[in-house]
Amino acid sequence: MLFKPDSKESGEDDEKGTAPRKRSLISRLLGRMVSLLITLVILGGLGYLGWLAFQPRQNGGGGRGAGARPDLPVPVLAATPHVQDVPVYLDGVGSVKALNTVTVRSQVDGKLLKVNFVEGQDVKKDDVLGEIDPAIYQAQYDQAVATKAKDEALLANQKIDLARYQQLAATNAGSKQQADTQRALVAQQEAIIQADQAQIDNARTTLGYTKIVAPIAGRAGLRQVDQGNIIHASDTTGLVILTQLQPIAVWFSLPQQQIMRVNAAAAKGQLAVDVFGNDGVSVIDTGKLTGIDNQVDPTTGTLKLKAELPNASYQLWPGQFVNVRLKVETLPQAIVVPTSAVQRGPAGTFSYVIGEDNVVTAKPVTVTQQDEHEAVIASGLTTSDRVVTTGFANLSDGAKVVVGKDEGPPAADLAPRKRSRNPDGKRGGGQGEGQGKDQNKDGKKDWQGKSGEHRGRHEHSEGDQKGQTGPAPAPAAGGEQSGGAPKAQP
Repeated sequence: MLFKPDSKESGEDDEKGTAPRKRSLISRLLGRMVSLLITLVILGGLGYLGWLAFQPRQNGGGGRGAGARPDLPVPVLAATPHVQDVPVYLDGVGSVKALNTVTVRSQVDGKLLKVNFVEGQDVKKDDVLGEIDPAIYQAQYDQAVATKAKDEALLANQKIDLARYQQLAATNAGSKQQADTQRALVAQQEAIIQADQAQIDNARTTLGYTKIVAPIAGRAGLRQVDQGNIIHASDTTGLVILTQLQPIAVWFSLPQQQIMRVNAAAAKGQLAVDVFGNDGVSVIDTGKLTGIDNQVDPTTGTLKLKAELPNASYQLWPGQFVNVRLKVETLPQAIVVPTSAVQRGPAGTFSYVIGEDNVVTAKPVTVTQQDEHEAVIASGLTTSDRVVTTGFANLSDGAKVVVGKDEGPPAADLAPRKRSRNPDGKRGGGQGEGQGKDQNKDGKKDWQGKSGEHRGRHEHSEGDQKGQTGPAPAPAAGGEQSGGAPKAQP
């Protein structure tokens, strides 16, 4: 059976269903507004942080290029290329070795009676370094001399008999055979005398070996045998080791890629070799190349070379590692610029050339060789050009520049400078402390001096925050200020 519900009851049901839907809609709108508000707060905070990070750069604290005005000329330093003869060097690393090293050994056995040198002494060639007991060898020499004297007396008698037999054979009073036999005896005796002379020479030489002499001039090392010991010819250590220090040798290595260049230069004449000191800059000795090895070391791919240096002041010592440079040629009348003038870009090396109205132009250049100071230009520059050497931070092709004067490197401050008055008329921290001390001398309490020091430090910290702690720095060369920002033009 169909029936129509009462209108009052249906209205109450609609109101009950609409109320929850309205509350849920309001809650969703509130949630969206809260999330949107949070998002806006986060974005605002990030924007504020970015503004704080960017603000110092706008005020000149982020470097010279950040706040530079594009309409102002860029301060730079410039140089003019010049022409000179440039030597070409090959650098290597080597070690110092004695030109000659000799282990002085005894050639006979015996007791060491004297040692005639001091350890570390410079000795000359043929100086007597030690003496061995010569008694036995003197006796052998005397015996050889006596044997020769005996044989010479016998030879004289045989020669008289030979003359007598020859006279008898000439008158047929004696046989010729007897005369010939006597002649053979005389020749035999003469040979014996020659052997005796050889024995004398041998004994004299052996006797001379009892004095140990220096075979070369050099410096004596540490003594290996003390006086009074028995020394043998078979001893491997010897008496002392002599090393020749003047002149001295240096062995160094060069890459195998430089073999052809070194050989071609050596064929033209003698090559000069420079040896650097411990600082790696100053040349302490110069010599000549004396030898090139006949093969490349396969383990390192390098070629060994030998140089000889006078070592007049004994600055080189055997076993010392040194830096070496070999002069292979000289580039005549080459164009030279400071190394700082050569810049590198995607297309290669170039230099900024200052033209008319102080406008720079980037020109490609070809560099033959360069070191930390100078670069040799093969093409791209002339002696009439002016090239930029300093101030590339804000420089670009077509920019206008103002050229300053290079007055040399700045002198280092050995001590902090005295602080002067701040722009607001207050003294710095150091003078506040001085005022406190003066007040203490006048009879006031010591806490006034401490408070004056506190005020001085407080003013000093305020001055640091304002960027005004002391005298303003003098402008650098070319219109640059020490703070990094370009100086404003009137």
